Amino acid sequence: MLARDGGLRRSIRLVVALNLGFFVIETIAALSTGSVSLFADSVDFLEDASINLLILAGLAWTGRARARLGMSLAGIILLPSLAAFVMAWHRFMTGTAPDAVVLGVTGLGALAVNSACALLLARHRASGGTLTKAAFLSARNDTIANIAIIAAGVLTAATRSPWPDLSVGLAIALLNAGAAHEVFTAARVEGRD
Repeated sequence: MLARDGGLRRSIRLVVALNLGFFVIETIAALSTGSVSLFADSVDFLEDASINLLILAGLAWTGRARARLGMSLAGIILLPSLAAFVMAWHRFMTGTAPDAVVLGVTGLGALAVNSACALLLARHRASGGTLTKAAFLSARNDTIANIAIIAAGVLTAATRSPWPDLSVGLAIALLNAGAAHEVFTAARVEGRD
């Protein structure tokens, strides 16, 4: 059933392309400004592209195999969290604020990309089991994170403090950890069915 769903496959391919493209853009912005939140979000774009590539491969698999893949995806979703914690520690030690304009503008671009991905995946989230649920949850959570990045840019401009960026970067890490737990739990239930 899933293997024949050309609409789902087209949507996932487009989501992969959008995520890889914005991963490059956001990584450049993160490294040029030293932003924890942009770095966490850029790694998240790479994670989203990886998840969606795995989903494309897993669409033709049995329900049990997809459930095992869903459990593995939960681990992949945790990777941006770990990267954000490392970058946050580095930013905490230096104590400098990132460029607020780059932070806000990049956050706006990321919001546009993630909103498009969430909309593409929303219509498939119930039909594809834990795999499409994982992709949708990841894109949905990313839109929330992007709104927070934009707010961090505004607060950084007003205060010149590194704390808005640090706070949002750590919040993104926690959001991803929650999504990983949700995907793992759903995959375990799907594996039993």
